[in-house]
Amino acid sequence: MKAQTSGPTPGLDLESQRAEVAPERHEPMAGLTFRPWRGADDVLVMARVANDSNDADGVDERTSAEELLNFFSHGDDHFDPGADLMVGELDGELIAYGWVSWADTTDGLREYRLGGYVHPAWRKRGVGGRLLRWQEERARAIAARHGVDRPRVMGTWSPESRVAKRHLMEGAGYRPVRWFYEMLRTDLHAVEVSSLPDGLEVRPVGVDRASLRALFDSDAEAFQDHWGGWPATDASFEEWLSDPKFDPSIFVVAWEGDQIAGAVINTISEHENAAFNRHRGWLDSVFVRRPWRRRGLAQALVTRSLVALRERGVTEAMLGVDSENPTGALGVYERAGFVVAHRGIAYRKPMEGTS
Repeated sequence: MKAQTSGPTPGLDLESQRAEVAPERHEPMAGLTFRPWRGADDVLVMARVANDSNDADGVDERTSAEELLNFFSHGDDHFDPGADLMVGELDGELIAYGWVSWADTTDGLREYRLGGYVHPAWRKRGVGGRLLRWQEERARAIAARHGVDRPRVMGTWSPESRVAKRHLMEGAGYRPVRWFYEMLRTDLHAVEVSSLPDGLEVRPVGVDRASLRALFDSDAEAFQDHWGGWPATDASFEEWLSDPKFDPSIFVVAWEGDQIAGAVINTISEHENAAFNRHRGWLDSVFVRRPWRRRGLAQALVTRSLVALRERGVTEAMLGVDSENPTGALGVYERAGFVVAHRGIAYRKPMEGTS
């Protein structure tokens, strides 16, 4: 799913977009309170807050309550939902939420990651600013427990079109450090399937836990060569298995003997497709392990994934990619017929008092 920039990015008129967003007014809102997450009791409204935010910002994504509950229910030392997830209420109505997690990144940092939403009806009233202050305080409290010889930063991610969030984060000192593309192929009728490298075959992965863990760990290993990083913990494995979109029958896995050489983890969100009256599949993760790179395997896996999705009734496919991907992924996807549809931005800010 990931373009470093120290100045304006071509095609991005940031100043004109800022002009459309009034600064938040930071006077206290009577009746605004924050409280811990209550689990399943909250997720239905949280999903509505996220989806209304997406609609307001032109982000064509949908989050289901089931997906949110799964996402927030698998805690470990990287994320404790009881302490690291906060809900904002106005006179008892849930209008915002935010969370903090952390990961050691492949560029040598410990990053405390901030995520969240404010319902669009309550923007520009200081809610986002108050939520951000809680998140930063929580990130510092977590960091204070960590004895680690890594520079520490706070980070977040935003679609380019989510202008209000970008304005808030940049006003708080966060700066763009990397750009990502979401790429779309709209026609799956005529897919030219690339040949597999010699000695490799595509066959299903077993659905037992050991086989699925081997696939999960192979994915994590391959992405150690990419910018960013995510904690491949037992909790994140359980979250993956429990995702409502999890469907190994549409995974495309290449093998050399009993070794996984690479794979595409494909998903279909029936909930999202119904909301937008479309038939879209996602190539959620595309990876090739080091010994099998530079042989055309990624192209073979991607084109076979398009066929697999088409056979499930999908008419378009999407994936995410780092605009500076070091393994040539952007070219692979362009040759497979994908074009850039959206852009996203990774933001970071140094954590005060750390190296």
